[in-house]
Amino acid sequence: MQTKDRCIYPGQWLLPADRDSLTEWACVACDQYTSQPKYWQDVALLVGDKPSACHLILPECYLQEAQQRVPQIHQTMRRYVAQKTLLPAVQNGFVLIERNTSSGARLGLVVLLDLEDYDYARGARTLVRATEETIRERIPARMDIRRGAPLEVSHVLLLMDDPMHSVVEPLFEKRDELRKLYDFPLMMGGGHLLGYAVTDPKDIQSVYDALDAMRARQNPEDTLLFAVGDGNHSLAAAKACWEEIKPTLTPEQTASHPARFAMVEIENIRDDALHFEPIHRVLFGYDGDDLLNDIQVYLNRTGLTAQGAQEVRVVYEGKEVSLALPGSPLAVGALQRFLDEWLPEHPQARLDYVHGEDVVRTLAAGTDAVGFLLPRPGKDALFPTVRAEGALPRKTFSMGEANEKRFYMEARALR
Repeated sequence: MQTKDRCIYPGQWLLPADRDSLTEWACVACDQYTSQPKYWQDVALLVGDKPSACHLILPECYLQEAQQRVPQIHQTMRRYVAQKTLLPAVQNGFVLIERNTSSGARLGLVVLLDLEDYDYARGARTLVRATEETIRERIPARMDIRRGAPLEVSHVLLLMDDPMHSVVEPLFEKRDELRKLYDFPLMMGGGHLLGYAVTDPKDIQSVYDALDAMRARQNPEDTLLFAVGDGNHSLAAAKACWEEIKPTLTPEQTASHPARFAMVEIENIRDDALHFEPIHRVLFGYDGDDLLNDIQVYLNRTGLTAQGAQEVRVVYEGKEVSLALPGSPLAVGALQRFLDEWLPEHPQARLDYVHGEDVVRTLAAGTDAVGFLLPRPGKDALFPTVRAEGALPRKTFSMGEANEKRFYMEARALR
C-alpha cells in the first residue's frame, strides 16, 4: 500500500447494506453534546434496534460507563460483520463528500492516513499535526475501543490550506461522472449528506498531483500538509494503538498492516461553508464571584496583563461580566492556563467544553455554574500559528456548530 512521499491512500470502504435507513445509520461525532445527554437519549429512541453507527461509538457524555459500554460496542461490531450489515461499497478509492448545512455546502474527501506521518506532540514537524493540545485522559477509552474492534468508523477531519482549491474541488466539479453512493437527510438537524466513489486512477492521481504542488510551495524543512481540525483524540488513540502493535510485526507486515492507517476526511480550510466557532467553557460546582476573584489573583500573580487583550464574556446566575484576557495568540490560552492550575486545587469543580452560546447560557443559568463565552477564532492564522508555536490550547476552536460536525458514515475493516 505504501508509496514514497504519500501520507494518504485510497481504501476499501464499507457502507450499510440497507440503503433505506441511512438517516438512522449516520450519527454525529462522539465528542459532541457532552453536557446534554438528552441529545444522545433522543438518538437512541430514534434509532431503536436498527443498525446504526451510534451503536459503534462511545459518546463522551458516557465516558464514565466505558467499562460496560466498550464490550457491547465490540459485540455489535462483530454482529454487523457476521450478518453482513456492512458491505464493501468502494474498492481502492476515495469517497467524495458533500455536506449541506445552514452554513452551505462543505466538501471533503474520505481517505486513509498513514499514522507514521502524524504526531500529536507539541512542536512536532510531521506532515500531519495536531492543532490543539491533547487531553490525555480522553485517549484510553478510545484505545480500548480500537484495540478490540474489527471495524473503524471515524469523525476525524483534517484541514489543508489549499487557496487554489485544487485537491477536492475539481472532483466535485465532475461529480456527475462519479458513482453516487448515498444521498439522504441526516438525523437531528444535521443537514444533508451525499457521497461519491472516486476510483478512477486518473482522479486519484490528480489528488496526489495537487498535494505535491501544495508541498512544493512550502518550506521543505517544515512542511505541514494537514492539520487536525476535529477528532484529534480519536486520531491520537489510533496512533497509540499502532505504536503498541508495531514492535510485534515483521517489516513486511509493518508496511501494510491495517492498524497503521486511520480513516479521515480531508477538507480545505478555504471552503466558504467551513466556519470556525469558539469552543466555550462551563465550570460547574463553584461560585461565579469567587471564581472571577481567583482569576484576577492569578493574573496579578503571574504578571499577565491585558495588553492586546481579547474580551471573554462570563455568565452566571443571570449576570454577564466582561473579562479582558491576554490575547497572544488567543484569549483561550490564558483562560486554559488558569483553569489547568486551578482545577486540581478544587476537586469539587468540573469543567466542560461546550459548543453554542445558547447552550452555555442555559447551563450557566443555575447556581454554581459559570460560563465563559470566547471570541470567534480566525481561520487565516491557524496554519502559521501551528507552524510557529505548535499546538494551540486544548479545545480552542470548532469547525461549525455541534450539529455540523462530521457524521459517522463509512466504515473499514481493522482485522
